[in-house]
Amino acid sequence: MDLQNEKCVMIINEHLPVGLIANTAAIMGITLGMKKPEVVGVNAVDQTGYTHLGIIEVPVPILTGNQETMKNLRKKLYEAKYSDLTVIDFSDLAQSCKTYDEFLERMKTIPEMDLNYFGITIYGAKKKVNQLTGSMALLR
Repeated sequence: MDLQNEKCVMIINEHLPVGLIANTAAIMGITLGMKKPEVVGVNAVDQTGYTHLGIIEVPVPILTGNQETMKNLRKKLYEAKYSDLTVIDFSDLAQSCKTYDEFLERMKTIPEMDLNYFGITIYGAKKKVNQLTGSMALLR
């Protein structure tokens, strides 16, 4: 894996309250670590001798978009030419469920067009990720 030519971004709905922004980023980050464990660096040891668990080796800019932007982006990411990218999404449906089993059951009954995305994470070839997200603003 060539981390120099790979990129990760998170796009989060700019209209969410700060707590949901943090929750969305955390949930997508956990999934990214599971799907791409090779991007997590080795543990670091400080001068005192304490160990600090490894963190992701590539930057993860947090970008913003509105609901329409995110829906259009998610639809585009289903195209075959983007099938090599790792895509993680987090929706209003997922956030509203009390258990994962409930989420799985409810997801079967919802068409994609009815999902409202809180966040989308994209990981893969830097060129493709930049083509998709290069004009998006950073979360501030």
